[in-house]
Amino acid sequence: MKNTATLLITCPDTKGIVAAIADFLHRNNANILHADQHQDAENKLFLMRVEWDLTDFSVDINHFEQAFSPVAHQFSMQWQLKLSQHKTRVAIMVSQYDHCLADLLHRHKSGELACEIPLVISNHRDTEALVKFYGVDFHHVAINKENKVAAEAAQFKLFDDYKIDLIVLARYMQILSPDFVARYPQQIINIHHSFLPAFIGARPYHRAFERGVKLIGATSHYVTEVLDEGPIIEQGTDRISHRDQVEDLIQKGRDLERVVLSKAVRWHIENRILLYANKTVIFD
Repeated sequence: MKNTATLLITCPDTKGIVAAIADFLHRNNANILHADQHQDAENKLFLMRVEWDLTDFSVDINHFEQAFSPVAHQFSMQWQLKLSQHKTRVAIMVSQYDHCLADLLHRHKSGELACEIPLVISNHRDTEALVKFYGVDFHHVAINKENKVAAEAAQFKLFDDYKIDLIVLARYMQILSPDFVARYPQQIINIHHSFLPAFIGARPYHRAFERGVKLIGATSHYVTEVLDEGPIIEQGTDRISHRDQVEDLIQKGRDLERVVLSKAVRWHIENRILLYANKTVIFD
């Protein structure tokens, strides 16, 4: 298992940032493995991801904030430090469609997703056998208009009990309350079965078919209080012909949903995403 640290930085764009970070790491005997950066000219922002091997790093990681603070203060940085030794603990929420859930569980089992998936929550029991086959705990939390507050409270307790870092909505067909979203900022990833911003809301494939579109898509995004308008992480498309019926669009769409959601989850757990101005930067 690799032992690395990843620093994610956002700050006003100015000269000398890269040199200062490189100098700090060099002085403390860091072996830089990956470094990538982006300048947003319109917002005058600098964004960077740098990952290094901790084997010979001379700063005690528990004292990193104190050691790095002079550089951070000089450039007015907002920063996060992520450690590879801490595996993201992921909870998956699902309703009845199981294609995204099955894909995530398989990718995790095969080692493609370097995280822990200790928990699946569903408002139906359809996927219980599948989840238990993969050795993951399944919790059924029924939800309706009358019990929504109590149901979400039960979900919050499960997230706390399982020490969840990331919540993945794998075709969870319920709208989260503002309280739910506010509790987990930038910690909820959704897959929307449409190429947003087109066809937001329900039944997008049916509406796309009625519109006669030539492309369909899927979109993974972070969840915000505004439905289907959170920062987009990944999108995918497939071509549609006049021969395709609604069922064909749905099948092609499900294939897209699997790939698009798994990419978003992988990039999040590998600490490759920075958010700003309702956008995302995905570092290589």
